[in-house]
Amino acid sequence: MLPHLISVDKTVPLNNFCLFIAGSVHNPPPPSVFLSLSSMYPVGGISASIYANRLRAEGMGSNDRAVPFWNQDYEALKQQCVESGCLFEDPCFPAEPPSLGFKELAPHSSKTQGVEWQRPTELTDDPQFIVGGATRTDICQGALGDCWLLAAIASLTLNERLLHRVVPHGQSFQDDYAGIFHFQFWQFGEWVDVVIDDRLPVKDGEVMFVHSAEGNEFWSALLEKAYAKLNGSYEALSGGSTTEGFEDFTGGVSEMYELRSAPRDLPKIISKALDRGSLLGCSIDVSAGMLPRSRLKLLGKIPNHFYLISLMTQHSIFISKQITSAFDMEAVTFKKLVKGHAYSVTGLKEVNFRGRMERLIRVRNPWGQVEWTGAWSDNSSEWNEIDPSEREDLHLKMEDGEFWMSFNEFKKQFSRIEICNLTPDALSEDALSHWNTMTYSGMWRRGSTAGGCRNHPNTFWINPQFKITLLEEDDDPEDDEVACTFLVALMQKDRRRYRRQGQDMHTIGFAVYEVRTEFKGCQNVHLKKNFFLNHSSCARSETFINLREVSTRLRLPPGEYLIVPSTFEPHKEADFVLRVFTEKQSETEYVSFLWFQRRFFACKVFSKIPSINQFISVSLQDEISEEDIDDSFKSMFAQLAGEDMEISVHELKTILNRVVTRHKDLKTDGFSTVSCRTMVNLMDKDGTAHLGLVEFQILWNKIRKWLVIFRQFDLDKSGAMSSYEMRLAVEAAGFKLNNKLNQILVARYAENDMINFDNFICCLVKLEAMFRHFQQLDKEGSGVAEINITEVRVFSVFFKKMDVLVCSFDLIFIPAVALRDNVWLKRDSLRTRASRLSLSFAL
Repeated sequence: MLPHLISVDKTVPLNNFCLFIAGSVHNPPPPSVFLSLSSMYPVGGISASIYANRLRAEGMGSNDRAVPFWNQDYEALKQQCVESGCLFEDPCFPAEPPSLGFKELAPHSSKTQGVEWQRPTELTDDPQFIVGGATRTDICQGALGDCWLLAAIASLTLNERLLHRVVPHGQSFQDDYAGIFHFQFWQFGEWVDVVIDDRLPVKDGEVMFVHSAEGNEFWSALLEKAYAKLNGSYEALSGGSTTEGFEDFTGGVSEMYELRSAPRDLPKIISKALDRGSLLGCSIDVSAGMLPRSRLKLLGKIPNHFYLISLMTQHSIFISKQITSAFDMEAVTFKKLVKGHAYSVTGLKEVNFRGRMERLIRVRNPWGQVEWTGAWSDNSSEWNEIDPSEREDLHLKMEDGEFWMSFNEFKKQFSRIEICNLTPDALSEDALSHWNTMTYSGMWRRGSTAGGCRNHPNTFWINPQFKITLLEEDDDPEDDEVACTFLVALMQKDRRRYRRQGQDMHTIGFAVYEVRTEFKGCQNVHLKKNFFLNHSSCARSETFINLREVSTRLRLPPGEYLIVPSTFEPHKEADFVLRVFTEKQSETEYVSFLWFQRRFFACKVFSKIPSINQFISVSLQDEISEEDIDDSFKSMFAQLAGEDMEISVHELKTILNRVVTRHKDLKTDGFSTVSCRTMVNLMDKDGTAHLGLVEFQILWNKIRKWLVIFRQFDLDKSGAMSSYEMRLAVEAAGFKLNNKLNQILVARYAENDMINFDNFICCLVKLEAMFRHFQQLDKEGSGVAEINITEVRVFSVFFKKMDVLVCSFDLIFIPAVALRDNVWLKRDSLRTRASRLSLSFAL
């Protein structure tokens, strides 16, 4: 494993160096960081997330390289169990009450009293993983309100290829049985492999939740358990949308259209979706015009579990709504369309009918019977009036559950159509056209990037921003409009896991802005407040809503656009994934730096690895001599320093606190000893731990300059600065930081979303220290530096003095998980066998 972890002759970019120094103790990453790629390694925080990003770039988490969830390797664990003769017991999702739930299924709830955890081998003499192939009859709902999930699971049984993406081959209760199984799910941009043991919750001798009608078949119950582990507990699965489950089974993105208010180009949307192998389906809401129960005998036997079905064929899917009663399930229209039932859409064609083109849509009932009896049904007279060759092309068959109807009639009879757009790696046919997809992760953090929607103009601009460049217009000969079609999907992460803490989905949405001429061609264009005050959006999500995902299809002319995702209200913290699906080639960019300082926002295009000069606009070389200092300052210094003509840490603390107390407009607790030591360490060039005349003059000038900046951004003159103004204030001081560093600064220095003067000064001192030391390492100004293990130790000691970096070395060896993208180690630097380094950082 060592050769794989350690990279030779590599370097660390400036931005990652800053993150390495800054760390994340005061801003711990969200659970999703540790639940996927970063969960593979013991060192968390910024180091783990950066390393995870590198692995993603190398293909980890893709369709064919699922990430071991919680770093549990299925093959390795199974082999251990087989060799030891023990059955697997999952320590990450134990057979204990907390795995069931937290409220209705809490440990002391009446619903969980008497629950036992038993393996299938204890429940039946002949347990089977799958009997005769996985089918929708294998799925029976238990005492959990997760019918939305069961509908998605039932869909998988109708597409074998996608089923085995989620339910891998080669699992059974016979060959090398070890009580361990695994399933794979798409989670927020990557595929994860979830390992479970086969202990199931049982009450009164029956499996509590999903079970099979066969009694001895357990693939569906184990799949539900794996999904419960992914979301934190069984109870976390209660209530939801089938689209949510289906996206987690395919990695696709869903969109829904109400047919009563469908867009005019809906036929084109459907046609292109079918060409791409997207999954489509339709449904009829509960409404009048249904056959009475007495006429159901005309339809033949209808299995009573079909209300759960969300049909999926090779190219089509339907996601059904929950049926509220048996009567709802069985009711049909007078032309034999079943309400609340899952139909799939499998084709869209035009035929020459009576001298005009008639658009037809093909719909399939998964029952294999009960078909539409209106116009264009199997036995209707309309078929006699079209050319036989066209009829043959439409593959008309009698009583197979599939039927045609006119598109206009389809819009009248059905209520909605849903499309699940698959990503290219989920498609099997190379010839199919497909979406170009781009996925980005981001976060909203209170005080730094949680600005709320456009209704909050003072903070809206601080939300994360993503630039998309639409390069090619659509290929549509029937459309004269020069436009590019793309689909934007915003998904919030891990909210089900937060239900245990009493939280749920935030209300989310997004807005799209055209990038103006002065910004075009620029990288990392983070637009400021004035831009959003003076320009309206050119597109937006249809609504802000408290669903896991909000998606909208848009058409805009070729050009550069900025997507701003946000929660509806400011200060709401969450992690999110933004996905952009485009029909043609496009480029996207996560805007993470603030580049524009001058009035006209002149921008600078940089190479892949920017130099330090593009991160800082102030000189780090303090060029001042004693002759440059005026006599009055020398006299003041002599009085303050005393006979030794040097200022110690404690003397500096006394001086600064006397000064700030005279400024009644500043809200401050005074400078601490640690803060003053930081300043001394920054300015002390001769290593005496004291400041001489020149050193004190330089520090004094910096503090005076930073005081002016602080007052400039103390907009309400309260004596403290809003944390939302922090990034502008830091930029005014000459530092250009990305969103991650800005979030760390706010988490470290803000109290109740406010930053007082002494914290602001300490922050800038430490920032300058980081930039200064990177510049010393990067002699050529290339934007990268190389550090070996010895130098890391030196830095740890130095920055510990400054309260910038705190390192506790358990062992000599630093695993590449901590350093692979932060600090690259030469192989010959490693001379001692060790397994772990405990790092904790504080800026």
